Amino acid sequence: MKTKYLIIGAGPTGLGAAHRLNEMGMDDFLVLERFDHAGGLASSFTDDAGFTWDIGGHVVFSHYDYFDDLMDSLLGDDRLEHERESWVRSNNTWVPYPFQNNIRHLPKEARWECVKGLLPGNRTTVSPKNFGQWIEYIFGAGIARHFMNPYNFKVWATPPEMMQFDWIGERVSVVDLKKVLKNIILEQDDVAWGPNNTFKFPLHGGTGEIFRRMAGRLKSKVQYGQSVVSIDATAKTVTTNTGLTVEYDTLLNTAPIDRLSRDWLTDKNDAMIDAANQLTHNSVFVAGVGLDIKDPAEVDSRCWMYYPESDSPFYRVTNFHNYSPNNVARPGTQLAYMCESSFSEHKPEKVDELMDRTIEGLVNTSMVDATRVDDVITKWSIDVDYGYPVPCLKRDGALSVLHPRLEAMDIYSRGRFGGWKYEVSNMDHSVMQGVEWAERMMLDTPERTYTMD
Repeated sequence: MKTKYLIIGAGPTGLGAAHRLNEMGMDDFLVLERFDHAGGLASSFTDDAGFTWDIGGHVVFSHYDYFDDLMDSLLGDDRLEHERESWVRSNNTWVPYPFQNNIRHLPKEARWECVKGLLPGNRTTVSPKNFGQWIEYIFGAGIARHFMNPYNFKVWATPPEMMQFDWIGERVSVVDLKKVLKNIILEQDDVAWGPNNTFKFPLHGGTGEIFRRMAGRLKSKVQYGQSVVSIDATAKTVTTNTGLTVEYDTLLNTAPIDRLSRDWLTDKNDAMIDAANQLTHNSVFVAGVGLDIKDPAEVDSRCWMYYPESDSPFYRVTNFHNYSPNNVARPGTQLAYMCESSFSEHKPEKVDELMDRTIEGLVNTSMVDATRVDDVITKWSIDVDYGYPVPCLKRDGALSVLHPRLEAMDIYSRGRFGGWKYEVSNMDHSVMQGVEWAERMMLDTPERTYTMD
């Protein structure tokens, strides 16, 4: 089998590329997907109890007109729009997100500790060299201790001192001392920060519905159950676990770039292997816990909650029943808590114990009453090996080694793990990486979302 453009992975980036190639009239392409479904990390699943779950908390918001138009064409009216309501669980109380703008909700001692760390002369003036130093440089010791340090370790499963901070951009709200003091004194909240302060969500089928529909437009151009085992860049062939061999002119990889460079390539060299080994990632355990509503007081309007403290294994819980009533089996009568916990060599977890610990954490953090534990009607989970690409200190150096060598072989690597840049791996970013790659191939226009700078 031969094709002009071969795409590895039917996730957001791979499908974005395929959709744009098809849209521009290019018919000579093929997508290989290792699973029996499209979506990648944006897939959704329905459990035996009829609850729908995502692989973590995905929401639809956008920086791009093209992406907005694409979502309109895919979902039409089959979606809901929400105003974000997110909270942080700290010091046995709830603080509206962003934490640093709403510390008035903390107990007095913690509140003062956070303010004291922001006062002139209390924050370090030494330019930071890593994410851990940046946290204290920007937020002071109090906010660092009560939220930023423990939360980021729970998310990344990596000490902040082992991470760079150039990725931050719009991902983290920085702090304004005057605003903090004003909010405390006037007893007002500041909750509108961020590009996802409003977001959309499919009415049916979870986030995965977007990519099921997207893949459906491509029909036979996506071949499922094809897991790549080797790539011969000289012969320009990809071989899969089923014995399929595909010859290509140009290859787009959206699978992890470390696996591509270290494990699949027959033309790899020591420099590529060393660079691939410098990239780090965490793993994520997603637990879905469903209950019938017993008391109206169990229902609240929150979208998701962050958990920096050690009384729960998860770093985030999503009230998935609030995203769409159809995420539960009986709309309006059930609750769906989607909980995410990370692990790595720096933060080991006994995965087989995480479901029980998740339910304990829901009780410890007041999400579920202790008397309701035996009422849980469904427990769903998925263990994701590649959860987040960690922006480790050696990441940019490693990518600067890998990309030029790969592109010299007519291999391009994009997407959440194909590109390994967390700062451009929102759903819209990921789709647009594929779209812009396709336009670069067909129209010779520069990519804007994923750059080598």
